[in-house]
Amino acid sequence: MASAETAAVDVAPNLAEVRSRIAAAARAAGRDPAEVTLVAVSKTFGAERIRPALAAGQRVFGENRVQEAEAKWPALRAQVPDLVLHLIGPLQTNKVRDAVALFDVIETVDRPRLARALARELARTGLARSCLVQVNTGAEPQKSGVLPDAADAFIESCRADHGLAIDGLMCLPPIEADPAPHFARLRDIAARHGLKVLSMGMTADFETAIRLGATHVRIGTAIFGPRRAGG
Repeated sequence: MASAETAAVDVAPNLAEVRSRIAAAARAAGRDPAEVTLVAVSKTFGAERIRPALAAGQRVFGENRVQEAEAKWPALRAQVPDLVLHLIGPLQTNKVRDAVALFDVIETVDRPRLARALARELARTGLARSCLVQVNTGAEPQKSGVLPDAADAFIESCRADHGLAIDGLMCLPPIEADPAPHFARLRDIAARHGLKVLSMGMTADFETAIRLGATHVRIGTAIFGPRRAGG
């Protein structure tokens, strides 16, 4: 019998619908759907909710917290070794070693101390990890991310001062705002620095993000259903 968690939401059809919408949005923007990677945001959900997505061929997932991810992904990765894990939540410097060991992509580089710690750990381990700078496009005090006006200097500092390779940018626009200007601003910052990866767009706005150049969209609710309280 399916657990309450798996019975509540039929993940595979949800995933198929999201993939269809991504492809349609890409084509409407004159883009190849293959240019857009779906990051299935599995934070707060256990392995029983994730396995149907794996069975449907989904391989790229996003998690907010290192400790939560450590509890479920090593066992899943042992079964499905071609997984790609993105850290999409804030990263504390004391968790850098654990994050580098587990995640393939760190999307939330947002301050010099973290950039230094990541560069040091990557050099120590010899591991290759993709790093994105998180930009707080709405300048919201409660959110992580470098402020837009400081993004250019921070990106250059990551490269020149800390030796950290930056592959792209990530943002999370204010909930009540029109996301389009935020996505456009992120795209423009990336273009100035020759950055190819744009992680932007979630369940409510990913089609707009794709129209404005998103290469990665982070979608959870439309696939896995509402998160548990506190997630």
